[in-house]
Amino acid sequence: MSAKKLLAPNVAILLALSIFWLAGVETVVKDGDKDQKNLKKYVQAQQRIIDNYVDPVDVTNLYKSSIRGLVSNLPDSTINLANTPLDTSFTDLNKVEDLGESIKLFEEAYRYMAETYPNVNMTSRTEDALEGMFRSLDPHSIYIEPKTSDAIEDEFAGKFQGVGIQFDVIDDTITVITAIAGGPSDQLGIRSGDRIIGINDSTSVGFSREQVVNTLRGPKGSEVDVTIKRPHVNELLEYTITRDDIPLYTVDTSYMLDDRTGYVKINRFAATTHEEFMDAMRGLEEKGMERIVLDLRGNPGGYLGQAIAISEEFFPKGTKIVSTKSRHTRFTSAYFSRRDGEYKDLPVITLVNKGSASASEIVSGAIQDHDRGLIVGQRTFGKGLVQQQYELIDSSKIRVTISKYYTPSGRLIQKPYSKKGGEEYAYEIYKREADAEGDVSEFVSHVSDTLKFSTDAGRTVYGGGGIVPDHIVQEDTSQSAAVFNYMQRKGIGFDYVREYLDDHGDAFRTKWEDDYERFREEFQWSEEDMNRVFNMLKENNLVVSNSDTLTEPDFKADTLYIPEGHWEEVSWMPGGVMKARLALQVWGQKKYFPVINDVFDNAIEKSMNMWDEVRQLKEYAANHTRMAEGEQ
Repeated sequence: MSAKKLLAPNVAILLALSIFWLAGVETVVKDGDKDQKNLKKYVQAQQRIIDNYVDPVDVTNLYKSSIRGLVSNLPDSTINLANTPLDTSFTDLNKVEDLGESIKLFEEAYRYMAETYPNVNMTSRTEDALEGMFRSLDPHSIYIEPKTSDAIEDEFAGKFQGVGIQFDVIDDTITVITAIAGGPSDQLGIRSGDRIIGINDSTSVGFSREQVVNTLRGPKGSEVDVTIKRPHVNELLEYTITRDDIPLYTVDTSYMLDDRTGYVKINRFAATTHEEFMDAMRGLEEKGMERIVLDLRGNPGGYLGQAIAISEEFFPKGTKIVSTKSRHTRFTSAYFSRRDGEYKDLPVITLVNKGSASASEIVSGAIQDHDRGLIVGQRTFGKGLVQQQYELIDSSKIRVTISKYYTPSGRLIQKPYSKKGGEEYAYEIYKREADAEGDVSEFVSHVSDTLKFSTDAGRTVYGGGGIVPDHIVQEDTSQSAAVFNYMQRKGIGFDYVREYLDDHGDAFRTKWEDDYERFREEFQWSEEDMNRVFNMLKENNLVVSNSDTLTEPDFKADTLYIPEGHWEEVSWMPGGVMKARLALQVWGQKKYFPVINDVFDNAIEKSMNMWDEVRQLKEYAANHTRMAEGEQ
């Protein structure tokens, strides 16, 4: 199977975090077209799982899980369901032999519910049943409601307006997977892992994906209030988000780090990513690029075909990029570069972190396994499952895990998961050691010999839990400083930049607009500007305490207390992010990242000292790979 086939419009194979065939079965239902459609939908979904799931399927478990889902949201939780078709104790159920028996039993349960509780919305309950059924599989096999499905498709290929987050609903709570770079949520400081528990002064716990999309999306310029519970933060965070156009391009930025070094940041792998990437690289070549830093940090994945297409640009023809394995031969294959990549000899450093998943791990895994360059950062997420998307009768969709992918050395980098629920799996990255070195040491100490593999040149690499970088770089945590977070939460930096441009926009543009690089190097906020920002913070409940006992910031009851002199120590952070937002307002998104990287990004800075090691790795691989081949 070629990578080209994976891009066919009707066969979208996805690796994002994340989200027909009627089986020839006609059910006899007396209650109209809606019930007929609901039951056909159940048949379609279960048939797709049975026919395509990566591992052998236990139909009994599918059926039981669907019944538990069917009754999970009945209005009266005290209803006695014992000895009815809705009984979830399953005391009289032995084994469901096949799809036909499962359909028959489910239809009995469906009809009983519809007749016994005539006011119940059976379409919603059917969706509950499907969500329950998928919970018996892996965390990435999911049911997607029709409107949510449309929104996801927009995110990868269309245009929309909203708050700018990728989310999932985990154990009834909206969870931010990532704030889309440059979008309104990202600009306010909303981050991966935040749990949205309230929207517009009402609880959002229990929202379906469709409700989330309907509530958070809206016309540009409209506002929505959200209440967020952030992991490891005791206080609830309140944000007012102004909806905006959501940037759909996947290459956030590309620019020269110095006279020789290009930098490209990819935020996800969507339909246009390879095209965007090549445009960026050719632009950097025109500026003298001789080596590249490829930034995949926070990239949750996307289309498998796009990951393969970008990977093969770094390898000669015939290089193995990735393989997939399944109980189905049609989903078992190996993918090799089909031509010499345009950048097969270009030195490369790839930046990753715990937010780098799936397609990002395919690219970084291929580069590492073939000793092609250095992987720098933190251990990646660990998603090695491939989904295929199928449309159901009502335009809803399901994603079914059809295979597992393996890096060229044979590694499955999928981290362990339980079928008891997705929360523990999703939040595993937040339970890792705060110290990146400590996390890798802890992980490696528990890796069995069967999960140890070798690169082409014989270096040891690991499976079972993401990509372990060649160089561990601890993320700069200074951005999490209390004053910086407080300013972000209150939107003060954003407001000040807007007011600054309102008052001084013409003069600013006259001085700087035609010389962005000089702005990047020389612009500094005046002391008067920073004093105004400080006063705005104090007007929003930041208090400078003269208490001898207060040695570090303390947040209480929506008030941030800081010791005397603290603002002077940390004001460079608010100043830096406001400078980046000024660049965003004047020059656009792609000019935002160079400034924010200049201020905060220690990984880029450290990677620039590793080019000698990249050269040494290339020489080592050339010698040791030939030796290994000669010994075989």
